[in-house]
Amino acid sequence: MTLPIYVQGAWFVGALLFIFGLKGMSSPASARKGIIIAGYGMLVAIAATFLIPGLQNLALMALALALGGSAAWISGKKVKMTDMPQMVAIYNGMGGGAAAAIAAIEFAKGDAHSLATTVLAVIGALIGAVSFTGSCVAWAKLQGVLKKAHRLPAQNAVNVVLALIAIGLGGAMVAMAPAQPELIFGFFAVALILGLVVTLPIGGADMPVVISLFNAFTGLAVGFEGYVLGNPSLIIAGIVVGAAGTLLTQLMAKAMNRPISNILFTPMVASGPGEAISGSMKELSGLDAAAMMRYASKVIIVPGYGMAVAHAQHKVWEMTSILEEAGVEVKFAIHPVAGRMPGHMNVLLAEAGVPYDKIFDLDEINGEFGQADVALIIGANDVVNPSARTDKASPIYGMPILNADQAQNVIVIKRGKGTGYSGVENALFYTDNCRMLYGDAQPMAGEIIQHLKAMG
Repeated sequence: MTLPIYVQGAWFVGALLFIFGLKGMSSPASARKGIIIAGYGMLVAIAATFLIPGLQNLALMALALALGGSAAWISGKKVKMTDMPQMVAIYNGMGGGAAAAIAAIEFAKGDAHSLATTVLAVIGALIGAVSFTGSCVAWAKLQGVLKKAHRLPAQNAVNVVLALIAIGLGGAMVAMAPAQPELIFGFFAVALILGLVVTLPIGGADMPVVISLFNAFTGLAVGFEGYVLGNPSLIIAGIVVGAAGTLLTQLMAKAMNRPISNILFTPMVASGPGEAISGSMKELSGLDAAAMMRYASKVIIVPGYGMAVAHAQHKVWEMTSILEEAGVEVKFAIHPVAGRMPGHMNVLLAEAGVPYDKIFDLDEINGEFGQADVALIIGANDVVNPSARTDKASPIYGMPILNADQAQNVIVIKRGKGTGYSGVENALFYTDNCRMLYGDAQPMAGEIIQHLKAMG
């Protein structure tokens, strides 16, 4: 069916708004504006869809939009910043699941499609289904529903076998189109199981990369299904999101110095006993921490997931403002995989009002730690572990880290003496220039603020 020019034109406008919106999201300064622009693009695309002549089930479509929009609005208003990674994961999974559902409906209808269209529908269905169940597992891990990784015997062999079966069933659907219901059901069942099995063994330390990878999968799936439906908005938005997700995944994998295949198929475990760590953890008080920073010339703050859990970002910014009023230069150093999703720390700091020109990534800030009087680590662990440079038996060996250990003094705010999310002991905590301030980040930052105010 040839669509009216006003529908095609509106879809094209929506696609352009998606592109401009995504460009705006590339910078924290313009991210909010970019999200709003992309939202308008979605409204235009949806409104145009309702104008297609002869469209059926309009009431069901309106009901679905009302239910989904209401759920998204309520959850978006109520979600805590610490829970944002799992929200991103589950919403991303919904996108992949929607793409897979579109393909399932097209297969069930049995309408005649070209060979190329059928192949793209199968590919989109496969990666959309994998993204759906994989993102659900990611949500469960980040939400704490799944407390640990679950690895099957001969895990990689199981992954390969399931992938080959899914590809084989998909090929049969292409060859036998229109496919029988049993074949369609079997294909989707295997694809959904594949997403579960691949993601279950992946540990929390790798979750930011996994979320980004499934985001790329969802984008590509949406783009392929957009081609099947002849919808330019879906094609352009899906391919742009897929490309952006792919680039981000590659950048994050590089930041961990681990290939994507290693993240998916190799659990993060040490290959040997590792180097012995000498020394002991040395504790200090909030007063000592305040004095060290108050009379410093330069302080670099390294936030991590512990800051997010404690909701300490506002206190940290208040502390920073007091230090700056006293003439101390303060900067924030962000590792690409800090937190539980890409950009997690940037979002938290932006929420607290930290100016963007005070936030620096690893490459920008690493050369400055040697000139810093104090490096303040707030809930970060693996991203400042010097074992990544020296211990070849460590699972994080070779991962670029923030050079916090090169500062004259290091203060670590930490809830306890446990290891990081990867389960690796941090050699930084045992060095001579490091002191530990035990407790949740928010009350500890509050204590430091009180001492700083008393110092005048």
